[in-house]
Amino acid sequence: MARRIRSLNDIVETVREYGSPPRVAVARSAEGFVLEAAVQAAEAGIARPILVGDPERTQEVADSLGLDISAFESITALTDEEAVQTAVRLFREGRADLIMKGLVSTATILKAVLNKETGVPPAQGILSHVTVFESPRDGRLTLLADAGVNIKPTLQRKIDILKNTLEVARRLGIERPRCALLAATEKVNYPAMPATMEADVISRMAEQGEFGDALVAGPLSLDLALSPESASCKGVEGPVPGCADLLLTPDIESGNILYKTLATLCAIPLASVVVGSRVPVVVPSRADTPQSKFHSMALAAYLAPTETT
Repeated sequence: MARRIRSLNDIVETVREYGSPPRVAVARSAEGFVLEAAVQAAEAGIARPILVGDPERTQEVADSLGLDISAFESITALTDEEAVQTAVRLFREGRADLIMKGLVSTATILKAVLNKETGVPPAQGILSHVTVFESPRDGRLTLLADAGVNIKPTLQRKIDILKNTLEVARRLGIERPRCALLAATEKVNYPAMPATMEADVISRMAEQGEFGDALVAGPLSLDLALSPESASCKGVEGPVPGCADLLLTPDIESGNILYKTLATLCAIPLASVVVGSRVPVVVPSRADTPQSKFHSMALAAYLAPTETT
């Protein structure tokens, strides 16, 4: 049974206990917030950054921020494609344990990961984005998917996203995850709101054991998923309404808006990774704070302890 993780700080402390921090290949490292997070992670003993990019430009950025990166390994790669390919190759060769996006697009780094010949594509299933945060309502660790990879997922893709996210929840020690399939309403309204019908189908699949020991309910609006008061007021009963551990959004637009609401309006630290391949990939938004990037590195390291050296 996995140790129950109750906070982002628990993730950091657990990774510290591994002894030897994982090596993190940062693809195109000349980015201020990424370098700040890399230095913080190294000082905290949760990562050994490998800076892949233009070394002169990276040093200029570090100097402008007063950061000491002299202890980090540096590998020259002057284009986006060369940087992401180098980062993936380092992992394949056993010279890096994790991959992190620097000054490149998410699409570019994931394309390199998915390359069937030179990448680390999923053996089955798909790549998906998962965010872990401490709920501003009650402090509980909560998971959100998918705010960064799958744009308009089909029913099958939503099933795969849920499976990926459930795996993360279980790794965090949530033995029986309570999953809310989000929509604008708790009532099936098809064809006007296809997400409601798909949520209903997935919840019925869960009742038949498709997702193992998990409680899945949907469609549910966000307030019904997280607020016991709202669930009681609307007469929506069950083990999930009001206390969901996992939020599955209908598409990337709703997921991204919720993600950035948490980060921007609520100023909540977030930890986000892309899962599904052999290596968790840290793909922070450029606007994410150094703290969120730091926690994302810790989450990636936590999810791949057997990969670290």
